[in-house]
Amino acid sequence: MTKKTNTALRGDVIYSIYVRNHTPEGTFRSIIPDLDRIKALGTDIIWFLPIHPIGVAGKKGSLGCPYANQDYRTVNPEYGTMEDFRALVDAIHEKGMKCIIDVVYNHTSPDSTLTREHPEFFYRKADGSMGNHVGDWTDVVDLDYTVPTLWEYQIESLVMWAKIVDGFRCDVASFVPVEFWCKAREAVEKVRPGAIWLAETVHSGFGQFSRKNGMYSASDYEMFRAFDMEYDYDIREVFDRYLKGEGHLSNYIDLLNFQECLYPEDHIKMRCLENHDQPRICSFVKDEKALRNFTAFLYFLKGTTLLYGGQEYRCEETPSLFEKDVFSRDTAKDITPLLQKLYGVKKNVLSHEDYFKGSADDLHDIAVLEREDGRARKLGVFSLKGQSSDVKVEFPDGSYVNAISGETVCVTGGVLRCQGEPIVLTTK
Repeated sequence: MTKKTNTALRGDVIYSIYVRNHTPEGTFRSIIPDLDRIKALGTDIIWFLPIHPIGVAGKKGSLGCPYANQDYRTVNPEYGTMEDFRALVDAIHEKGMKCIIDVVYNHTSPDSTLTREHPEFFYRKADGSMGNHVGDWTDVVDLDYTVPTLWEYQIESLVMWAKIVDGFRCDVASFVPVEFWCKAREAVEKVRPGAIWLAETVHSGFGQFSRKNGMYSASDYEMFRAFDMEYDYDIREVFDRYLKGEGHLSNYIDLLNFQECLYPEDHIKMRCLENHDQPRICSFVKDEKALRNFTAFLYFLKGTTLLYGGQEYRCEETPSLFEKDVFSRDTAKDITPLLQKLYGVKKNVLSHEDYFKGSADDLHDIAVLEREDGRARKLGVFSLKGQSSDVKVEFPDGSYVNAISGETVCVTGGVLRCQGEPIVLTTK
């Protein structure tokens, strides 16, 4: 485990922005007027999907994918200039938020600056041509981290950006050697002490597939040597099966418990219901009461919370990565008041020092989660189908105020009545 991780990051909320699709203009400066609204949701960190120029060779769709990076050291001219980006970062900082950017270090576009200036940096197929290990990533070519000078170039790029932003979300970080990330972190620390490092670790099934096919794929446990927080993709496939009705809620809760004992004590997982690579939660959860429970469940989980732009408007369609596809802002569907309430719970009721334990009632799809920091016990009861039921809990008998609704909830004989709405209680 990295020795510099600040576990207070568990109490933070990240808001993810794809510049192209966040506003009709799709520019850096067009986001600035929206920062007050984003801050008011309860946001601590803004994460920008890749802001760099996008490759043309082999591009997907009419506009190309931001993860087919053409140049690590400049910004996408469609979004604006470097001065425009600096103005946006300055505005984010003025609002009391931090800013992290996406870095895509496993691969570049086939027409990138590096393919022209440093062809020796790239993986070669048996015929000597550039290629990639993942067949359907047809718009990229893989970098080769056995080349020492590639390390130097990539670290220099990170140091450059660290003078502007507060940290990095690292794309498919598991495919890049852990030792590289450790060295990069040391260099960045000199110019941005306390920089935030978020790893997109890979789904368990993808990691198995990669290793089977001879690819390097570091485990989540190994990645914690360099990163503050990681995706929870190690157990995400089980959650996805539950969403599709193919598995039990208890299967997922059991894995949350397993994470608590598997990883170092100061580990941080980033928790999300959706992101730019996953379907919108509202494509699965149509009932408003059930969605309130899923959202409260998300905020109660131990770890940093992620919101993907548009989630606050209950969007159902995942925006395209390859086309102009601005998400809908239907104010009639706005759940900002709920997110603000849950942000208050996350900041004022829960603690980054909490231990976690969970259980599930599979008959009624109710999650019963417990957190404790030695000073207070917290109980979360979330009916993920919005059903009413009596729920057995390991919590002292008594009357409590639901931190979400303000209503009184009684625990009698180790049982409380759930009316289908999310419940958070505390002994403090």
